[in-house]
Amino acid sequence: MVNARSDRPARQGAGFPPTPEAPPWHAARTDDVLSRLSVSADGLTDGEAENRREIHGYNRLPTATPRSVLVRLLTQFQNLLIYVLLVAAVVTALLGHPIDTAVILLVVLANAAIGFVQEGRAEKALDAIRGMIAPHASVLRDGHRVTLGAEAIVPGDVVLIEAGDRVPADLRLIRARNLKIEEAILTGESVAVEKDVRPVAAEAALGDRASMAFSGTVVAAGQGRGVVVATALDTELGRISALLGTVETLTTPLLRQMNRFARQLTVTILGVSAVVFGFAVLLRGYAWPDAFMAVVGLAVAAIPEGLPAVMTVTLAIGVQRMAARNAIVRRLPAVETLGSVSVICSDKTGTLTRNEMTVQTAVTAAAEIEVTGSGYEPRGAFRHAGRDIAAADLPILDELARAALLCNDATLRPTETGWIVDGDPMEGALVSFAVKAGHDADLLRRQIPRTDEIPFDTRHRFMATLHHSHEETTVAYVKGAPERVIRMCTRQAGPDGPVPIDATRWIETVEALGDEGQRVLALARKAMPHGTVTLDFADVEGDLVLLGLVGLIDPPREEAIVAVGECRDAGVRVKMITGDHAATARAIAARLGLARPDSVITGERLDGLDDDAFATAARDTTVFARTSPEHKLRIVTALQANGEIVAMTGDGVNDAPALKRADVGIAMGRKGTEAAKEAAEMVLADDDFASIVAAVREGRTVYDNITKVIGWTLPTNGGEAMAIVTAILFGLALPITPVQILWINMITAVALGLTLAFEPTEPDAMRRPPRAPDAPILSGLLVWRVVLVSLFFVAGAFGMFFWAESRSIPIEEARTIVVNTVVVMEMVYLFSIRRLHATSLSWTAVAGTPAVLTGVAAIAAAQLLFTYAPFMQVLFATRAISPLDGIAILAVGIALFVALEIEKLVRRRLWP
Repeated sequence: MVNARSDRPARQGAGFPPTPEAPPWHAARTDDVLSRLSVSADGLTDGEAENRREIHGYNRLPTATPRSVLVRLLTQFQNLLIYVLLVAAVVTALLGHPIDTAVILLVVLANAAIGFVQEGRAEKALDAIRGMIAPHASVLRDGHRVTLGAEAIVPGDVVLIEAGDRVPADLRLIRARNLKIEEAILTGESVAVEKDVRPVAAEAALGDRASMAFSGTVVAAGQGRGVVVATALDTELGRISALLGTVETLTTPLLRQMNRFARQLTVTILGVSAVVFGFAVLLRGYAWPDAFMAVVGLAVAAIPEGLPAVMTVTLAIGVQRMAARNAIVRRLPAVETLGSVSVICSDKTGTLTRNEMTVQTAVTAAAEIEVTGSGYEPRGAFRHAGRDIAAADLPILDELARAALLCNDATLRPTETGWIVDGDPMEGALVSFAVKAGHDADLLRRQIPRTDEIPFDTRHRFMATLHHSHEETTVAYVKGAPERVIRMCTRQAGPDGPVPIDATRWIETVEALGDEGQRVLALARKAMPHGTVTLDFADVEGDLVLLGLVGLIDPPREEAIVAVGECRDAGVRVKMITGDHAATARAIAARLGLARPDSVITGERLDGLDDDAFATAARDTTVFARTSPEHKLRIVTALQANGEIVAMTGDGVNDAPALKRADVGIAMGRKGTEAAKEAAEMVLADDDFASIVAAVREGRTVYDNITKVIGWTLPTNGGEAMAIVTAILFGLALPITPVQILWINMITAVALGLTLAFEPTEPDAMRRPPRAPDAPILSGLLVWRVVLVSLFFVAGAFGMFFWAESRSIPIEEARTIVVNTVVVMEMVYLFSIRRLHATSLSWTAVAGTPAVLTGVAAIAAAQLLFTYAPFMQVLFATRAISPLDGIAILAVGIALFVALEIEKLVRRRLWP
């Protein structure tokens, strides 16, 4: 009995790790594997299996202890902006206004509820990976085939797999017949991988370990038998699960900035309030209760009670707009983070490409022909020497297409979402190729039926089929690896009939197509004697006529090419990180128009780099090929350490750790695994890279609108606060009471400030570079605007207050005039802030959006109620004002608008 070692290396991924002298499992011979595991080809006995289970445990991924509901709920309040809101609630409670207190607390609870729900979804990521393990598996026990729950499998068990099965553990294959396994969830490779029992190089990348079958992958074709070498956390899938659990989720740039801003604002408000309180008591002789109430008014004026709520709504509107573009946002702050993205690390398969193999090149002895079209849809053309040609005009091309259709087990069928393949993806591409050439798939297969076949096998690397036509001719078609098929051919099809084959030229063509990232198949035929009804290896191992080659590729999406160009204009770099081969990745990168598409580095080379060299490679390299989950995570982390805001896209389990680590993780909705979706902040409903670029545009719009909200809120609050400070400094009566300030802040923040959340995208949004992640939320221009507009508000408020006092108007009426003046000035400033860099003297700027006009109308109605309704006069100590005062208030608003436009003009002249 072999015991598990407690010091096994984490990267070995095996329940029984190799000793220092022994090669890893994929490099070991099958008899050595069985010997090291102390098991025969007939499997374990029940007793041995039970003993090993006591050592290794059950084949299931551990369940992390979730945080309690109470803890998750309390963490939603650990935000300084929330503390500011709670302080505002306490202040309004002290003022004896329970309704206002309840409104503020409802805002706090709404924010907490949103975060609580979204965080609960995020904790499902590990559960999604656990679901990748198969529920049942067929194993050999005492030489007999039995079906067990997958969790009962132990290292040393011999597992039987066939088409449609999900592999229950990491297996070292000891038998494989036509075995192909889809490993995209681990490697990102587009097509199913052919498996064999022969050892591979010890340093082979995960995607090249043909002698292994990995837990969670799906058998696409054939049958196999393998011995379990790793279960649970020791599997490649388990290793990713453990890696995902250690990944730290970063705070978004907006939250970092807002937390810093809230701290600064809180310190400033408390500091100013303390100084004003001391000044009022010690130097102005205020009684301390009066001074305290004045300071309370100052705090109410300075605290932007409605700002967090307006920001949340702004983000929510961005979520709705993105959903209309097929981008489903799972966490609200990710909306704004998208606008800060400076690097998009994208998986290739299914995101930048269609994840649908397509014949791109057909090569015959007479010509090399380009095949147009993309995906499985049988629509496209043939081009040679820059012009379209008909396949029927080239007999060799026509027969090449016929062979591709007949020596083929796949079928195509249309669905509502597009054409799909029943069978192998590469064979599906060949069917599409034949239909483009003018063949009716069903009709041709009936006219030239198959009577026998030699199935594809990784040992002989070809497939052959025997056909009889209605003309009583008998022919065998062969399809397979080009090096193998070319060796079986003595002649090649020419325009005037078969001629001796030029094998060297064909091998050079295969290599050239491979350098372009294409997967190459060769097709050949052989006329068989009349009456032949069976097909043997001896019939096709020689004397074949080579018809030609077909080069297949998973082509880039046309819309992705356009989107990459938009990213370039917006200063956003796009990097491709894929598990596919370097040549394929390089070819796709060139067609996409990525910067420096020849800048390719493989996972094997990354493993040999120290931290500094790795950081340099992450920064300078455009394409990363043959990468592992650790590589993807490390690349994202290195870019973030360099100050980049990183968006990461992916669809497989292998992408989940990097998706979680990235500033914005983006999962594919159609073809993505649940693990990827749960680890991501955003899910693409259409799996389209162009939707990511649209989301970046919307993210920039959201940030612009948040900036406008802040730029509108702070001067209005600042003006109110400065009015109170000015009154205390000069020993004047307060021109506005704390409860009136609270009315202005709450009603205008919702009805006016919120309208800025609906502003459309600025024309230059995608023509300017991403903002720096450490850029302050208050830019120099915004600070200047806050100070300038605050002074205008103070001047307007005191000007109207003094004018009212000069006419011996009661102080209640004077304060009502001031409140209405401040609100009108806020309305006017709203139109100005919508065009911070451009003039607002245009019909578009003045008319505003429907939301702006609705907000202004609502505020006008609210102010009429505030001024003239008897119950409001009781609540807020207001009085009705005369029409003359109303005209004067409007004049102040117009004067403010003119002053702000002059300031814009001067600023543009001095600092263009």
